[in-house]
Amino acid sequence: MNYIITGGTGFIGTHLTNLIKERYPNAQVYNLDIVKPGTPNPVVKDYKPALRDGQKLQSTFIEYDIRKPIENLPFTPTEDDVIFNFAAVHRTPGHEDHEYFETNIRGAENVVAFAEKWNIKKIVFTSSIAPYGAAEELKKETTLPTPNTAYGISKLVAEKIHEKWQNGDAAHRQLTIVRPGVVFGKGENGNFTRLYWAIRGHKFAYPGRKDTIKACIYVKELVRFMLWKVEEGVNTNNSNNTNGADGKSAKGVEIYNCCFEPAYTIQHIVEAMKKVTGLTQFVPDIPNWVIMPIARAAMLLGSPMGICPARVKKLQISTNICGEKLKYCGYQFKWSFEEALADWFEDNDRKYLK
Repeated sequence: MNYIITGGTGFIGTHLTNLIKERYPNAQVYNLDIVKPGTPNPVVKDYKPALRDGQKLQSTFIEYDIRKPIENLPFTPTEDDVIFNFAAVHRTPGHEDHEYFETNIRGAENVVAFAEKWNIKKIVFTSSIAPYGAAEELKKETTLPTPNTAYGISKLVAEKIHEKWQNGDAAHRQLTIVRPGVVFGKGENGNFTRLYWAIRGHKFAYPGRKDTIKACIYVKELVRFMLWKVEEGVNTNNSNNTNGADGKSAKGVEIYNCCFEPAYTIQHIVEAMKKVTGLTQFVPDIPNWVIMPIARAAMLLGSPMGICPARVKKLQISTNICGEKLKYCGYQFKWSFEEALADWFEDNDRKYLK
């Protein structure tokens, strides 16, 4: 069998590849991506890769644009292969609306067409919590999606495209859709990295509130769950699923909010980050009527540390998703939240979080 990872050069794809090769050194892992491994992201200041210095991505790189039909690959797929579909345009804000639709929707269509052609039966699709829309209410997998961004709409449509594929041979196909909270870990170059460096540089303040909920998941935990799901596949919560006689294969559609349960507040995250990394900086609480003008001024100066009104508003809105289904599905977490931060710190030789 082959492990086929679309968007495998990225943050999550790199960590999944590392895990697969750690467990199965002889496994065939193919990375279909438009970005070559080791290529810095030009829009990210002080970009750090998910790999350690000198480490190479242990997959076969195939330069491919997922917006085009997947064909003429340098290997022969088999029906026992597993597809992990990570290819996406996801940074928001940062793209025109049509870019999300072109990559996320057309890419989904091309992935499922490829699976259909080769009779591949297992797909793991990384969606997002964006289909839920921005609201304070707790969101479960059964919550009606109400996306309010082009990105969220594109991800919801992509979910439906994958579900249609699964329904085409429901008795034999297994689809796992993951909706991760904020994913953190080595090479993320995102929210948690910016938060750490802002705290360290005395540039972070609670933006009007400390109780904003930020559901999150460690990247190594996320990929461990994904691999567990395709290997074990046992689920008793969905009547559409049928478990094999060996208890290690399941068919059907499963959606999982992927986050620690219960989700943590921004204050808890900040204090845990300080504790693990030894930071002692005081973090003030600035009222909203003060911080928004500062954010607008920062934007005019080029958004140092990523500060802009859109990011401040994003910090103020809870990503309040429920992780109970993941917690009780049979998967055993390896790391607690603080242990995950500590492991990330170790990955950076206990110098910083990047």
